Amino acid sequence: MQILLKTTLTVLMLMTATQISADDTAITVYSTAAAGSISPQQFQSPSANIPGYAMVKQDRIIDIKNGQFELRFADVTSQIDPTTVSFTTPNNPGAAYVLDQNYQFDIVSTEKLLAKYVGQQVIVEHTSGGKNKTINGRLLGTNGGIIIQESNGSVITLSGYDSVAFPSLPGGLLTKPTLLWLLKGKKSGEELARVTYQTQGMTWWADYNLTLTEDGNQCRMDLSSWVSLLNQAGSSFKNTKLKLIAGEVNRVQPTPPRMRVEKSQRLSSIAEADTGFQEKSLFEYHLYTLPRRVDLPNNSTKQIELFPTVNSVECSKDLVFNGSQIFNHHYYSPITASNYLRSAKPKVKAFISFINSKDKGLGIPLPAGRIRVSQLDEADNSLEFIGEDIIDHTPRNETITIELGNSFDVVGQRKQTNIIVGKKEITETFEIKIRNQKETTTKVKVVEPLYRWSNWKVTSSSEKYTKQNSSTIDFEVKLKPEEEKVITYTVHYWWK
Repeated sequence: MQILLKTTLTVLMLMTATQISADDTAITVYSTAAAGSISPQQFQSPSANIPGYAMVKQDRIIDIKNGQFELRFADVTSQIDPTTVSFTTPNNPGAAYVLDQNYQFDIVSTEKLLAKYVGQQVIVEHTSGGKNKTINGRLLGTNGGIIIQESNGSVITLSGYDSVAFPSLPGGLLTKPTLLWLLKGKKSGEELARVTYQTQGMTWWADYNLTLTEDGNQCRMDLSSWVSLLNQAGSSFKNTKLKLIAGEVNRVQPTPPRMRVEKSQRLSSIAEADTGFQEKSLFEYHLYTLPRRVDLPNNSTKQIELFPTVNSVECSKDLVFNGSQIFNHHYYSPITASNYLRSAKPKVKAFISFINSKDKGLGIPLPAGRIRVSQLDEADNSLEFIGEDIIDHTPRNETITIELGNSFDVVGQRKQTNIIVGKKEITETFEIKIRNQKETTTKVKVVEPLYRWSNWKVTSSSEKYTKQNSSTIDFEVKLKPEEEKVITYTVHYWWK
């Protein structure tokens, strides 16, 4: 269905207000999405809840009038938060100031045009019996179709039609969201006006691609990263400056946060090329600035390189067996059930870890995102996907651990072999079997959370163990091809 407007909409919109010419735009996008939780496909609907927001700064040259005058600003997004709008004249502070502001968002649509023209003359084109027909009459109603009264008094009901021609755009309808200000200027003349506001409908996330190389006991990887930027704010931005904020910014305050950049902060040496972002600290967050301008069309996702590929980063591969499958354990009260976690045969998990430090080949703050891992198949020189995980915001010099999946050829089994339950104590013995069905020697870390109570002591053990923390021990096991190793240990718990 086509809507034919017989009047130029732009002229009608701007005929009563000062016009503004485009000059410059800068956008800072914040992401509040959980790492790796976003897929562009889930935001096909414009009404989707985008887990992020942006600060938009637009510079325009305007004609200031002496005294009170109206200014219509029609370049804002449809998801603007009008309570965050700021208007300044940075080159001449106080040259004009806002007396009041109206946010007009009654956007033109077929339904609204028809509703506005009930009782008035319209021209309707429709197809009947394979022929095109034109009806010129008064619009009586729009419920369940349209009802037209012709000049001879006859009434026609149409459930479908091809187009409707309206003589003009009715008052109060706009083609885009608009800010209307009543300003007071000191004197007439051109001035640079800076408008900033916060908008929903924009977010970003990082995607990492890791290529793994294993050579004997050595683990090396190549790491590349891309930023995916989603714009569903209801407006397109051309030739705009772009910044990204990584970190958890508190938004309790109703006004945009004012943050100051320390001049002494240096840019990351890895991301200084024009193809990637420049990174520096901003308050307790990290700011990524793209040194070139970009176009951000509405209803689109854009990918931009975060930093150039970093080659030959040191890493380590770990196989981990956690027979109890308890993670992040907290003590609340003693666990006295004798059959609690008596036996289990979970999978042995495979992990890749690396230190985000300069001496290991990295040393840059890594925003939260999804990391995909591939390995080269030398038979045909192709990359094969071997797993993926998500990472949180990770500062320099911290360790990143990526869970890839389960080992096919290394298996484990854990079972309780003895337990003595007393009034205020428990003594428990476990047997853990690890089997290596590979053709190569491999290492396995056996993790044992001591979950019954916080007071514990390992009274005997067949293998040397390491205390990870106050509630966990682990064993390092090295197995030859087709070898099985058995670990037994006894732990004593007590409480008052």
